[in-house]
Amino acid sequence: MDLGLTGKVVFITGGTGDIGNEIVKSFVLEGAKVAFTYNRADKKAEDLVKKLGSENCVAYKISVLDKEGLKKTAKEVFDRFGAIDILVNNAAIAQVLPLPLIEEEEWDELMDINVKGTFLVTKELVRFMIKKKQGTIINLGSLAGERIMEVPVHYATSKAAITGFTLSLAKELSRYNIRVNCVVPGLINGGVGQNTPDKQKAQYIEFCTLKRLGEPREVSDLILFLASSRASYINGQIIHVDGGI
Repeated sequence: MDLGLTGKVVFITGGTGDIGNEIVKSFVLEGAKVAFTYNRADKKAEDLVKKLGSENCVAYKISVLDKEGLKKTAKEVFDRFGAIDILVNNAAIAQVLPLPLIEEEEWDELMDINVKGTFLVTKELVRFMIKKKQGTIINLGSLAGERIMEVPVHYATSKAAITGFTLSLAKELSRYNIRVNCVVPGLINGGVGQNTPDKQKAQYIEFCTLKRLGEPREVSDLILFLASSRASYINGQIIHVDGGI
């Protein structure tokens, strides 16, 4: 199936994690031009750009909370590629802590990156889509924000916020022909899944209809489809890729 992504310009946050890395590679393989952000993994970012080619892929070391840096980066991407067609809000952090041990500073840090960061990136990037009256935004949620699960409460809260953000934004931006959807991964090999205790992994597999963990490529495949014109009538949806929980 031709997804029609050749020549599209994609901005991805958190491009060096297991899922983010797969999203970046998948878009480039479909013919898109990709700009991605990362925070600390210099070697991973360098290797990814080298592998995919600097003419197709560019990396920016920047925090999703750096308002001025985001403004500058967005302009650089636009000037370099001539458009920003697709935004994938993937950057997030997790902290494995029970409620009594979560300090206010830890709560603030996680909520800032996972929620405020998504807001700041979207606010800066969407103006290029509004001018063009066309675009696609895909946010990364989590089952933690939608199910009764044994997960850190501040992480679950942040991901529940992404659901509300997606639904409201889908309505607001529809007048500009900009679609907004949310992909909700289940427990995936790599990413947050690599810090999940074996006991919880076993419980997940027990209740998962497919009896296994997911793979990063299975998340990126859904994101690519939602970003394409093949999904032109899909908007404001929270779509799970979790093996059936």
